[in-house]
Amino acid sequence: MRVRIYAAIDTVTIIDARPMLHRALLALALAVLMGGQFLLPRLPRPLDLPPPHTVITTNPLIGIHTRLTGIGDEGYIRRTLAQVHDMGASWIVELFPWAYIQPRSRYGFDWTGADMVIAHARAQGLQVVARLDIVPAWARPPDTTDRYLDRDHFADFANFAAAFAARYAPQGVRHLVIWNEPNLRFEWGERPPDPGAYTDLLKHVYPAIKATAPDAIVIAGALSPGPSLEGGALRMDDMQFLASLADAGAFPFFDMWAVHAYGGLEPPDATPAFDRVNFRRIELVRDLLDRLGGADKRIIITEGGYNDHPRWSGAVRPADRLRWTIATYEQSRRYPWLEATILWQFSTPFLTRSYPDAWNFVHPDGTPRTIYLAVQEYARYGVIPEVIDP
Repeated sequence: MRVRIYAAIDTVTIIDARPMLHRALLALALAVLMGGQFLLPRLPRPLDLPPPHTVITTNPLIGIHTRLTGIGDEGYIRRTLAQVHDMGASWIVELFPWAYIQPRSRYGFDWTGADMVIAHARAQGLQVVARLDIVPAWARPPDTTDRYLDRDHFADFANFAAAFAARYAPQGVRHLVIWNEPNLRFEWGERPPDPGAYTDLLKHVYPAIKATAPDAIVIAGALSPGPSLEGGALRMDDMQFLASLADAGAFPFFDMWAVHAYGGLEPPDATPAFDRVNFRRIELVRDLLDRLGGADKRIIITEGGYNDHPRWSGAVRPADRLRWTIATYEQSRRYPWLEATILWQFSTPFLTRSYPDAWNFVHPDGTPRTIYLAVQEYARYGVIPEVIDP
């Protein structure tokens, strides 16, 4: 017997799955790439460092304040620090803002910009004094300035300073300035100056730094010089602020005292007085430190110098600026308790087209001003260049 088998064939729609697979793989790759931007550590580019240099100078106290952090242009940073070296300066002060290194939260650090500046400074043989301040938005209330630091975040700032010291003290960056001009309303977050609060900040920061970098030098002060303004609400007298710190018990919590020793309208050998701002005001600070029990505290000048803008009331004649700047560096050698004289400022990458430009030693494009050439001559040969009045 024969059996016939009939097979019923259904209609089948065949779909090519390859485009769907490709889209899925592309979406997965995109998700991995985007996730990597947030989850993986940012890998810095290799730096274009010059061979190691040594500063040749007749006066090892010569220093200059730079303004490089946040620029991110390695070529500009390299050129600027090479010019500082060539001028004969051994020291720089550079601001390393907390807001740049921990911009989003207390968790994690972005060292890219700081690494670039410090690596190039070391390559030029420069000693870096690191100024630490500027508050990130996450560490202050809304509608406050980036100088506003309240007690609730003192520990966060201390942790940042300790991490900075742990990273860079082994690289030779041992001098750390804690805040800038805390006796000035603007620099204290648009609040009246508060020596007690600044003392409390030092009490948080000092042990945190020493626990991670015992050989670090914690520097306090860097006060705006001069008598009180608006009854102390705008500026508290720098001498009064220092005395108040002693009363509050601040002295065990810093190793060195910073001074802003601007010359004002007077030559650097002008007689000091409590109601005047001139270079030798530093001697009054030294005497007060000694009387308050800080005879063991060395002093470092982290700002100073002269401005030669033709239309600013606080400026001096260009010829006087040349003479008095070099005389400032030379007079500094008379003080055995002085660590360095670091004047304001080397250059900026932009022009304000106003009197702030007249602090600069170098134009934004790198062209040296006459003040740069005069200091370079002094640092190389130990002679004061002849200045002829116009």
